[in-house]
Amino acid sequence: MTVKCISPVNGEIYAERDYSSADVVNETFAAAHRAQSDWAALSVDEREQYCTKAVDAMLAMADEIIPELSWQMGRPVRYGHGELNGFEERARHMISIAKTSLAPLRPVQNPGFDRYIQREPLGVVFTIAPWNYPYLTAVNSIIPALMAGNSVVLKHAQSTLLVAERFSQAFDKAGLPEGVFQHLMLSHAQTADIISHKLADMVCFTGSVPGGTSIEADAVGKFIPVGLELGGKDPAYVRGDCDVDFAAENLVDGAFFNSGQSCCGIERIYVDEKIFDAFVKRFVDIVNGYVLGNPLDEATTLGPMIKPEAADFVRGQIEDAVKAGAKAHIDENDFPATALGAAYMAPQVLSGVNHQMSVMTEESFGPVVGIMAVKDDEEAIALMNDSEFGLTASVWTPDEAAARAIGQRVQTGTFFMNRCDYLDPALAWTGVKDSGRGCTLSSLGYEALTRPKSFHLKTAL
Repeated sequence: MTVKCISPVNGEIYAERDYSSADVVNETFAAAHRAQSDWAALSVDEREQYCTKAVDAMLAMADEIIPELSWQMGRPVRYGHGELNGFEERARHMISIAKTSLAPLRPVQNPGFDRYIQREPLGVVFTIAPWNYPYLTAVNSIIPALMAGNSVVLKHAQSTLLVAERFSQAFDKAGLPEGVFQHLMLSHAQTADIISHKLADMVCFTGSVPGGTSIEADAVGKFIPVGLELGGKDPAYVRGDCDVDFAAENLVDGAFFNSGQSCCGIERIYVDEKIFDAFVKRFVDIVNGYVLGNPLDEATTLGPMIKPEAADFVRGQIEDAVKAGAKAHIDENDFPATALGAAYMAPQVLSGVNHQMSVMTEESFGPVVGIMAVKDDEEAIALMNDSEFGLTASVWTPDEAAARAIGQRVQTGTFFMNRCDYLDPALAWTGVKDSGRGCTLSSLGYEALTRPKSFHLKTAL
């Protein structure tokens, strides 16, 4: 059997690989375990040299990676460098803080004793990465896992299977010792078997809530730590004192970049009723300036969704909302590239929405956003928290005190003021409720990839 990457550009097979056999899977994890102890014995500085060279090698492949990425998952080539820039930013930051983040913790010392907590690697980290930001999401665990002294096995999404090969090429060019980083082509059943048979010592998964539920079920009773970065239905609150043009421009980008296929993309907006009409008008004007088309065309700003089925789901949400009384502001006839195929979907902006509609409660993961009017901060906070998700949230206002007060009450992993849809690698990336559990990035990200070991030495007899 083979893994097929079906390009959303034309609906044809772009790449095809054989699934890894059971023997290959077993040998891969055995090799990872064999290599890990020697890798962990290296100093952080030595591991840094390998990882830095791998980052450099990945960036050197940019001219090949960018169009390849467009063919695999549909993002316009004009934005390809953004993915690699983010990959580099996260990788280099996590490399730069490794030594201090992994340093022993020393409490106040007692006379005659030496006491400290050492951070030790977990062993083999199994990274399961998604297609929507295939380099950005994978690097969140791969580089810090390696820097912490773990070996890594990567299973990438079927839609972006070539990304796994690019990671392997980069580490090969860096001269990484054999077995320290490997990748496999796996089915869902094979992935479940790896977890349930404890072939790995930790699982890092980024993907859907149903996917995360399956991962947790596979790990039950195995005492394997699991990190889950799942879905979102991220809200924005536009206060009456904001700069309408600035808020609209940035929220359009937050909602429609990557065709809305971002776990932390803006999916619902609450606007002070005093500026609601002005905001919606400006927002719609900006969206109408998007160019839907072939992502290999430099003029394209909105590419196809990952597959026709995903686009059909979003179309269904829009249709249901309109039937229930919502107003659709975008004329699909203004986006003729929808004729290129079922994965090509015009953006849509909805008003007259409410929380009885799926488009305001269930993750869309596509180019649609609903906008509701609210009378004050209290109503906005209540609506922002009325969700099963809690990945990011944002407020748009010049009032820093008000933003801080609102942020304290919103149930979310990251709270923004006057920006959205960005991961600062110096801050913890985490979610609440169904958006997952665990943490990546920042110094806290290293805690999830290591275990504490206490030393209590009586030095004076």
